Parts: sequence; C-alpha cells; structure tokens
Amino acid sequence: MRILLSILFTFIISVNHAQSDSLSKNDSFRQRINSFDRIVPAQSDTTGLILIKKPILIRFDTVLLDHHPYYHFSDPLLIVSKKRIAERKDVFFYTTLGLLFFFAIIRQGFSKYLKDLFRIFFRTTMKQRQVKDQLMQKPLPSLLLNILFVLAGAFFINRVFSRHGIGQQYNFWWLYFYSLIGIATIYLVKFLTLKFCAWLFALKEPINDYIFIVFTTNKILGVVFLPLIILLTFTSGIWNQVFYSAGLVLIGGIILYRFYLTYATIHRQVKVSFLHFLIYIISFEVAPLLLINKLLFKIIE
Repeated sequence: MRILLSILFTFIISVNHAQSDSLSKNDSFRQRINSFDRIVPAQSDTTGLILIKKPILIRFDTVLLDHHPYYHFSDPLLIVSKKRIAERKDVFFYTTLGLLFFFAIIRQGFSKYLKDLFRIFFRTTMKQRQVKDQLMQKPLPSLLLNILFVLAGAFFINRVFSRHGIGQQYNFWWLYFYSLIGIATIYLVKFLTLKFCAWLFALKEPINDYIFIVFTTNKILGVVFLPLIILLTFTSGIWNQVFYSAGLVLIGGIILYRFYLTYATIHRQVKVSFLHFLIYIISFEVAPLLLINKLLFKIIE
C-alpha cells in the first residue's frame, strides 16, 4: 500500500512540473509575438533610434471594393479644391437699392414726365414742340433725373473700373466719389460753355435745343444704367461678360442716336454742314472726355 501511494504521488508531481514548463514556454512565446508587433530591431540610420512599427488597420469596405468585379478603386484620382473666398457685396446691394428707391420716387411722382421724355427722345409723337415745352416747364423732375444720371453713371463707371482692375488701391466709396465728381464736372462745364456760346454768337434757340437733346439723353441713360448695374454686380462668368458687352453696345447706340438727333435739329436751324458738325463733335465732345479721363486716371493710379 505504501509503495502504491509513493508511485502515485511521484506521478502527480511529474505531471504538474510538465504543465508548468509548457505554460512558461507558451507565455514566453506570446511575449515574443507581442514584442514583435511593437519593436523592430534598430536599423542602420544616423539617428540610432529604434523604429516603432505601427499596426496597419485595413477596413472591410476597402478590401471589398479592391476585389469587387465591377468597381475598381485601385488607381484613385486626387482632386485638390481651393478655398473659395466669397466677395462681400453688401455695399453694392444697399447702394443699388438706394438708387432703385430714388428712381421709384421719381416714377411715382412724375410718371407722365417720364412717358413724355421717352416719347420725345425716340420720336414717337408728332407734337414734339408741344411736348418739349411741357417738359421744359417742369424743372423739378428734370433736376431729379439729372441727379439720377450722375449717381447711376458713377456707379456704372465704378463697376467698369473694378472689372478692369483700375483703382484697386481705393475702396468703393472713394472710387465712386471720383467717378461722380468726374461726370458732374464734365456736364457742368459743358452746360456753361454752351450757354456762353449761345450768348456770344447769338444762337440761343439752336444751342438751347442742343442742350435739351444732350440732357434728355442723359436722363434716358440714367434709367438704362439701373438694370445694367444690377446685372454687372450680381452675375459672374460668361453671363457677366455677355451683359457687359451688351451694355456697352446699348450705351454706344444711345450716344450715336443722340449725335443723329443733334445734327438733324441743328442742321434745320443753322444749315451747318456735316464736316463742321464732325469737327465740333471731336473738339467739344471727344477731346474734353479724353482730357478728363486722363486726369482721372492719374488721380486713381
């Protein structure tokens, strides 16, 4: 009996020792595996630092899409988008709103004056002399429309300058102020010069008719500027270029039509030849504009 118990005890001790040896070997194997994920033997570099190998995470959808029979994303296209900085147009919006409000006051208070103004400018009425006398007897709407022409024309020139990169060192209000002063100076000097010529050469009636045609054209342009300002300010791209070109053609057509009306009116009263009229246009219409524009560009450069 004692011999059997001794043999059994010896067997149990040997089994436990074997299990403990196998567990220690497994633990050491696990430690080696874990250490392999964290530490890589030092490579030959100048720093002498031990490089750490980070685990690579592979998403399931990446594996699925890479091996999909119909979708292949192995060669992706990289598109870098630039940050878009939006131009703040609050000042343009409120200035345009103010001009429209000013025109609305004129439209509501002097609607008949506006209708007669367009009728006589485009020759849609046979009673031109009567309509002209009625318009000249209403100085208040005439003054308001001339002010609208100066304000809207300065805004239009401001947009043209900004489009071509002229006067970028000035903010909106300074550039608007210079444009406004330029337009007001041109037509004030022109008005005083024509009045002086009418007194000097005793040609009061034809020169007064010419002044009426010039300022009637300005009133029409003041109204035309409003939609052009809106289109040039709040559009971009190809449409902005289309509206800009169409606006210049429209303004040029109105000015050429004014020259035609001027020649037709003056020729009936003074019998001036077309050559003399052309010399007058170049001397008193084109040359002063070029000089004032040159002075204006020197100021804003």
